[in-house]
Amino acid sequence: MKAIEILKDFFFLERGYLNANHFAYRSREPILIDTAYIGDFSHTADRLSAVGIEMDRIGLIITTHCHCDHVGGNRILQEQSGCDIALHPLGKHYMDTRDDWSTWWRFYHQEADFFKATRTLEDGEIVPIGPHEFEIIHTPGHSADGIALFNKKEKMLLSSDALWEKDMAVMTLRVEGRGALPAVLSSLERIASLGAQRVYPGHGPPFTRVNEAISRSTERVRRFLKNEADIGNDLLKKITVYTLLMQRGAPEDTFYPRLMQTAWFKDTVDFYFSGQYRIKYDEIIKGLLEKKVLLRKAGNLYATVKP
Repeated sequence: MKAIEILKDFFFLERGYLNANHFAYRSREPILIDTAYIGDFSHTADRLSAVGIEMDRIGLIITTHCHCDHVGGNRILQEQSGCDIALHPLGKHYMDTRDDWSTWWRFYHQEADFFKATRTLEDGEIVPIGPHEFEIIHTPGHSADGIALFNKKEKMLLSSDALWEKDMAVMTLRVEGRGALPAVLSSLERIASLGAQRVYPGHGPPFTRVNEAISRSTERVRRFLKNEADIGNDLLKKITVYTLLMQRGAPEDTFYPRLMQTAWFKDTVDFYFSGQYRIKYDEIIKGLLEKKVLLRKAGNLYATVKP
């Protein structure tokens, strides 16, 4: 995917499902928003270099939340440049206390590094990115420390994982608590009040049918509130795919035993499906294969979505 210059010297870099999209402001002291997944850092570095970002001159990284697909390059880039890293106060607390549970890293067996959080970003704060001003919008739900950035002049929202076009980010009530679903609804209401006309999400391409996306996500959350088993099925599908992307595929005969060693798989099946581990595993894999989200090849399982 090519970088898109969405404002003067400010680029949107679309990635995939494993790596969150991110942004780069090109200047003498560049500013980044999110840094993708640590396992793909070499690709991230190439993408940044292609838009004229000198890694050792970065002045600031803005982190929209501390999930592994958004913070993967933070420590490396901070070591190279000595840059500041700014994020919501809760995210800073996670880094200061080395909390790998609230960040989801330990629950999902994800690879990520702690970094030095040097600044906090409060809800409603105006942050300059070169000549472009963005308002910080706190968007809890998917992640308690989540923020989006809104440019009022251009009616442009950098939504991170608070709003996608045709899907929504996974909900992990085991970490975020049952209040996460009402929090998502409040965040969506806040986003709707902004009047954004163009959205650059955390995953997927930009979109302009903003109200449709908000309505779609709102309706889905309401369905989740009525039937929590839908949350469990959504989580099992998405994190199974994400795990295979992180591992670049896995032998099918060992994949189920490996999932049984993780916290997230057993906990999710216990929480929503009364411990029916093998039944849910077979159901999820069968469905993903039928939808061609996974494929079998030479005894291995692979995710087919773009990493």
